[in-house]
Amino acid sequence: EAEVGRVDVLVNNAGTAESAPFDRTTDALWDRMLAVNVTGAFALCRALIPKMIARGFGRVVNVASTAGLAGCAYSTAYCASKHAMVGMTRAIALEIARTPVTINCVCPGWANTRMADEAIARIAEKTGRGEDAARRALEAMSPQGRMVEPEEVALVVAMLCSDEARSIHGQAIPVDGGQVMR
Repeated sequence: EAEVGRVDVLVNNAGTAESAPFDRTTDALWDRMLAVNVTGAFALCRALIPKMIARGFGRVVNVASTAGLAGCAYSTAYCASKHAMVGMTRAIALEIARTPVTINCVCPGWANTRMADEAIARIAEKTGRGEDAARRALEAMSPQGRMVEPEEVALVVAMLCSDEARSIHGQAIPVDGGQVMR
């Protein structure tokens, strides 16, 4: 906080996604997924939540993924990192439950982002399908038949940061058009 000032709201939204069959997942890929997708968030939570508690207010939203709620083939390291984010959120939530600080996860499904565009390009390259076909396949994973828009995820994050969300704590909230129901 000495560098950035008072922090009342922390949104951990750094992320990267790479894929490989589990038996070809290198130690470097594994370490990179965990470092970017969960270790940085843990370090920020550890540094900032005690100060939020001392001041009497705080909201933490960790952006995980539906991959943190279910497994995904060819994404062992990514899924492990997102499950770790959900588990970390729930563990911290239990420790701080009687404080004025809340912590939750938002778990987007496939969203119209650069990360999805990169995944679509990889799928097209690895399968020989065109990018349009790869995009349609990802869209079909949602019962709504579409990708989530970043603004939809942002709306849930903003709601969780509000004073009115003080009873929402330790939750992993999918924003996925119903994808995890399948």
